[in-house]
Amino acid sequence: MASAAEGDVGPVVELVGVLRSAFQELSLNKLATSLGASEQALRLIISIFLGYPFALFYRHYLFYKDSYLIHLFHTFTGLSIAYFNFGTQLYHSLLCVVLQFLILRLMGRTITAVLTTFCFQMAYLLAGYYYTATGNYDIKWTMPHCVLTLKLIGLAVDYFDGGKDQNSLSSEQQKYAIRGVPSLLEVAGFSYFYGAFLVGPQFSMNHYMKLVQGQLTDIPGKIPNSTIPALKRLSLGLVYLVGYTLLSPHITEDYLLTEDYENHPFWFRCVYMLVWGKFVLYKYVTCWLVTEGVCILTGLGFNGFEEKGRAKWDACANMKVWLFETTPRFTGTIASFNINTNAWVARYFFKRLKFLGNKELSQGLSLLFLALWHGLHSGYLVCFQMEFLIVIVERQAARLIRESPALSNLASITVLQPFFYLVQQTIHWLFMGYSMTAFCLFTWDKWLKVYKSIYFLGHIFFLSLLFILPYIHKAMVPRKEKLKKIE
Repeated sequence: MASAAEGDVGPVVELVGVLRSAFQELSLNKLATSLGASEQALRLIISIFLGYPFALFYRHYLFYKDSYLIHLFHTFTGLSIAYFNFGTQLYHSLLCVVLQFLILRLMGRTITAVLTTFCFQMAYLLAGYYYTATGNYDIKWTMPHCVLTLKLIGLAVDYFDGGKDQNSLSSEQQKYAIRGVPSLLEVAGFSYFYGAFLVGPQFSMNHYMKLVQGQLTDIPGKIPNSTIPALKRLSLGLVYLVGYTLLSPHITEDYLLTEDYENHPFWFRCVYMLVWGKFVLYKYVTCWLVTEGVCILTGLGFNGFEEKGRAKWDACANMKVWLFETTPRFTGTIASFNINTNAWVARYFFKRLKFLGNKELSQGLSLLFLALWHGLHSGYLVCFQMEFLIVIVERQAARLIRESPALSNLASITVLQPFFYLVQQTIHWLFMGYSMTAFCLFTWDKWLKVYKSIYFLGHIFFLSLLFILPYIHKAMVPRKEKLKKIE
């Protein structure tokens, strides 16, 4: 009997073994390896695309339903995504959301609540960076937490503004000020909204509540007619994803650290940095375009109507793709890239420093905040320091060309404009790559090695221009032009 039983069980055990082996072959780790990516990166991409079925479910079953159901849905799906990516470490975000709700309720609409929020949320994020940081780019719980940190700080500031006299607020502050008292469920739904939890975009509590209340639609009383606009952004995101996937094995920041890179001629090192600097941003472009599509599909991307009555779906746009691909200026790239985060910093940080009475100081402090918000590595500080320097020099150069008759006439010659454009683009993306080198290599020993290999070209070029351009301006701009400007 025993041998017969064993004979019956044998094939079952063998079948289980085969199924287990097949399952392992289909595991995320195996799939990620076959695609040349990490498992965490694959989980991130899957989670971003999961926003589309979630958005479809919301559109067809929850639009115009009770608010508490929508908040529960957003909270549950967001927490599920957090668990799928980070396991039990989702408690970090949950703890900060609950504590933020308590800060608002216990401290009320006070400056103390705003300062407490800023100090606590930033300290928690920076502590997370300190304890989890490595010398490489790792997808950890701190990645979505930096997005959450801005959300919760913005929430506290808007709640504070909601207690002020409307006449004392700017039109922008009136738009975002929270007049009601958010419940814990509302704060949770706002924080964990699946279309923005992992990589953004940023949006206000008021905008989120309009979504929940069914106001973000181009057809009042019906679900938004946003499927086509959402698919357009998704399709564009897929184009960038395919391009990045195909080229990423061949254009890497790791190559910048190799002896082979150092042994190539100087011109090759510069050209590689230029190409890499453009290409490395495509992974961010991919994520933001895909998540923007999710936001548009739900209605969160609705931004009113154009003058001709056509619906606008750019409320959650984090990229202006055409501007990003064609602008020859650094300020153009800044204006086209990570738009909502830049708008958040302008709204809640830069403009709140108006009391300093110095625009450059406010801008410098804003960039310092952005650098710390990204992480504690020295590379972030160097990158944003370069951005500050480059923007100042670019403004000086633009002013010189605009006010100098000789240079403005030269720049207006039609036949030379393609040449000028090519030169601008070359300078633009070479030094964008130069700045991104520090951003992507993180630690001083790595970025310093690369900067040495190209003789600190970016620093020397822009620091030289910073001191030389004022003298050139003095020499090339006639005094009467200056007097006209003063008048």
